[in-house]
This record gives sequence, C-alpha cells and structure tokens, in this order.
Amino acid sequence: MTEADLPAVMAIERTTFPLDAWSEGMMRGELADQPRSRHYVVALVDGVIVGYAGLAAAADQADVQTIAVLEAHQGTGIGGAMLTELLAEARRRGAREMFLEVRSDNPQARGVYEHFGFAEIGLRRRYYDDGTDAIMMRRNLDG
Repeated sequence: MTEADLPAVMAIERTTFPLDAWSEGMMRGELADQPRSRHYVVALVDGVIVGYAGLAAAADQADVQTIAVLEAHQGTGIGGAMLTELLAEARRRGAREMFLEVRSDNPQARGVYEHFGFAEIGLRRRYYDDGTDAIMMRRNLDG
C-alpha cells in the first residue's frame, strides 16, 4: 500500500467500519512506519482496490492491525490471501507469534481467523468505540 492508495482505502475503511473507522491521519501514520515496523498491502480486482490489510511487527511478535474487504468481494478468498501475506511477512521479520483483535459481533471474521490457526486467548471489554468487546486471538508461527 502506498499513499496513492489512500483515497480508495479510506472509502473501504469508512464503509467496512462505520462506527470506528481509522482517520486518514492514522492510516498515514501507519504507512510512514513502512517498512520499518509496518507492512500494508492492498488487494486488486481488475485494477480496483477491493481490500487492504496491515501488520505491525516488533522483535518476535506481530499484530494484525487491520483487514478489510468490500462486502461484494467477501467470501472470495481475498481476505485469506491478504492474511496469508501478513503471516508470511511476520515470519520473514522473525516473528514467532501473531496476535489480533476481532469484534465479538463478527463471527465470519472470527471463523476465518480460526481457519488460519488463530485461537482465542482473552477478551477486551468495550474495546471498540461503540462498546463492542474484542476477542483477542493468537497464532504460533514457529511451525
């Protein structure tokens, strides 16, 4: 992902996360940390950005910062492909485990993460701006 991608990415961000969308400034801050501690990708269909995902990595740990796919393209494998790239990048950076938070009211996303080997490790009460809890998940990257 580059700054040139931000208009499309921010449109997806606001559509996908209407209650707690990141600001453009927050996203620019994430991009400013590439490639040091961040890795962001976009997914294209016929040359159009339909999704994006980001990773933060430090020492032997990595965190999925965000994954979003336009609703019309959900269930097509795009989210899984981006998550696969984030997992690969985490390994390239020497991470031994990866963490994420997922909304407790999003069973579809949780199912995707479980399919990729993430397991629930805890709960963050009222984590999201609208008061929804976050399920904390972890995946070992050692094997």
